[in-house]
Formats: sequence, structure tokens, C-alpha cells
Amino acid sequence: MEAAGFAQQAQALTNDVLVWVGFGTIVGLLAKAIMPGRDPGGAVATLLMGIGGVVIGCGVVSYFYEGQRITPISPLGLVVATGGAFVLLFFYRLLGGYFFVEGDVPVARRLSRRRRRRRYDAVAYDD
Repeated sequence: MEAAGFAQQAQALTNDVLVWVGFGTIVGLLAKAIMPGRDPGGAVATLLMGIGGVVIGCGVVSYFYEGQRITPISPLGLVVATGGAFVLLFFYRLLGGYFFVEGDVPVARRLSRRRRRRRYDAVAYDD
């Protein structure tokens, strides 16, 4: 009898983790779509940022609504999780040097954040 209860708890925990990872990915992509500009980071950073946003957003709301469990599947959970991921993305950009540049960098260089495009020479193939 005890083993059946443990198996159900393990299955519920696994389901919750997979839901949070899946919605964390969606939430991370949504937060990156809302905040304009280039992002320092790739797919793994987006996934981790989304999962962190889900944990932070749903955790904060669960703290204020005692006894009520907030999941990212609900509309409220999606909104607060996106807000949490948005906050994480802001701090990620802040620490990544997107908003501020340290050191003695000339103003003209600081304002141009564009990357140079590489020019590839046309290749002529002889048949």
C-alpha cells in the first residue's frame, strides 16, 4: 500500500517538472519576444530563463495567496511567469553589459552596438 502512494507521488512530481519545463520554454520565448533588442544567450539560456521565470512568478503569487497552488498552465500563472522571465531577462542583459559599458570607451563606439557583417567573396568554380 505504501509503495502505491510513493509511485503516485513520484508520478505527480515528474508531471509537474515536465509541465514547468515545457511552459518555461514557452515563457522564455515570450519574454524574449516582448523585450526588444538582441539577447546575449541562446536556446539553453532561454530555457533556463523561462524555468526561472516560472519558479519566481508562480512562487511569488503562491506566497501572497496562501494555501492556493498556482501552476503555469493557468492564465494567471502564464502572466506572472512571463513577468518573472521578463525580470530575469532584464537582469541578464544588465549583467551582460547590454545597458551599461564599463571603462573608458569613446562615446561614438559606445553608441554603435551593431556587429560588422562579414563580406564573403564570390567564389568562381571552374567546370
